[in-house]
Amino acid sequence: MSREKKDHIALSDEHNSRGIELADRGWLDEAIKEFNKAIELDPSSAHAHDNLATVYSEKKLFREALNEYLTAIRLEPDSANAHHNLACFLATHAGDMAVGEYQEAIQLDPEYPDAHLNLGITYADQGKDEEGAKELRIAIELDPKDPFPRHELAALLMDQGDYRSAISQLNEVVRLEPSNFEGHLDLGICYAQKGFYAEAERAYEKARAIQPEDLLLNYNVAALYALWGRPGDALEALRKAIAQDAPKVRGWLESDPMFEGLKGTPEFDALAHG
Repeated sequence: MSREKKDHIALSDEHNSRGIELADRGWLDEAIKEFNKAIELDPSSAHAHDNLATVYSEKKLFREALNEYLTAIRLEPDSANAHHNLACFLATHAGDMAVGEYQEAIQLDPEYPDAHLNLGITYADQGKDEEGAKELRIAIELDPKDPFPRHELAALLMDQGDYRSAISQLNEVVRLEPSNFEGHLDLGICYAQKGFYAEAERAYEKARAIQPEDLLLNYNVAALYALWGRPGDALEALRKAIAQDAPKVRGWLESDPMFEGLKGTPEFDALAHG
């Protein structure tokens, strides 16, 4: 290694150290300048790229941060630390980065239904229900014949306990896609929650015509009949569900209030506890 290269590496390390000090003090813009100087002097300095990525991440410059993390890995592919830091970044900021990219896509093309759809789903995953519902409704307006955003909106409304609004969306889902098993199943769940038991039964019958041996279907049919005061039918459906996956179903039954009317009866207790 030439003396000049050694000098550049030494000077690069000095800038990198200075960048770390500045970042620790919260002077992020100044730290970025120091890390860039370190990289300019020694482009192969993986730790300088990694440190620069960390500061970019703190400033919510996620695209720039991702590029620097990947550069650090390309320079030192066998570095456990580099892979760990990238993983931490993705685990912490992937959702926020996705939101930013979806928003940019929408700025470039406001009538891009898939961008609104996926932005809505991401918001919902982050617990931002109001923002998620807004984006999903825009996706529906832009592509009213696509059942998927309607189903996603219905799922969000169900999580909020707004079963009446979910029913409206799900009826349209199954109209647009009659073979949508999950649509019929969710519609039945919503009707049951609102006390419309006959309508729930009809929705479950349509779901059964598509997937007759589905575990969730049999369980929810059992719950419907338990609520409806039809214990014989409830126990028959529950037997089918338990035959499919007894540990899972018995775990659900431990805290499910829909079966309160059956708890304590010998037949139910035998199924619930084996």
